[in-house]
Amino acid sequence: MYKVFVNESPLILTTKKPANVNGSLFELDADSILKAIESLSKKKLKKAYIYDPSDKILEHFSAKIPMVLAAGGVVRNKKGKILFIYRNNRWDLPKGKLDKGETMEDAAVREVEEETGVKKLVVDKYLHTTYHIFKRNGNFQLKQTYWFAMHTKYDGKLKAEKLEGITKVKWKDPKKIKKALKNSYQNIRELFELGI
Repeated sequence: MYKVFVNESPLILTTKKPANVNGSLFELDADSILKAIESLSKKKLKKAYIYDPSDKILEHFSAKIPMVLAAGGVVRNKKGKILFIYRNNRWDLPKGKLDKGETMEDAAVREVEEETGVKKLVVDKYLHTTYHIFKRNGNFQLKQTYWFAMHTKYDGKLKAEKLEGITKVKWKDPKKIKKALKNSYQNIRELFELGI
């Protein structure tokens, strides 16, 4: 099972046919997928399911909706605070697309550095993969983001990457994280629900 967010609503890709879904079950064909995505993006449905018995459901789904690979970091400083960025009027974590030939870990480190100015990053471990649908040039795309726990001893100036639409970069303690998550994305909230 995969949970893909469309306008903050879940599109569940499942190999087990769910019961009692009241018109929110769709097949794994291009027209049905688009109908499910449109219904979620316009808030006509709160949740939708794409069903296919194949164990390659994500591969089949991404053959219809092109996939963009990305990586990001959940970065802690020596005080235990976590690094956040503010973009598109929401708090988010630094992340971005992979460059050709780059590993997931290298992409995560590069994106954190570029978007925040934070250096001396050490990758601790892989955390989780999130999925969401976005629209670019009139077409839907699936972003698959690999998240890594990182730490740093960097205590220099934070620098928001304005060209990426980032207006603020902040270290946040648990109290401020709780507040920021109220104005964030469901994928980001789910990362914190996993107990990172």
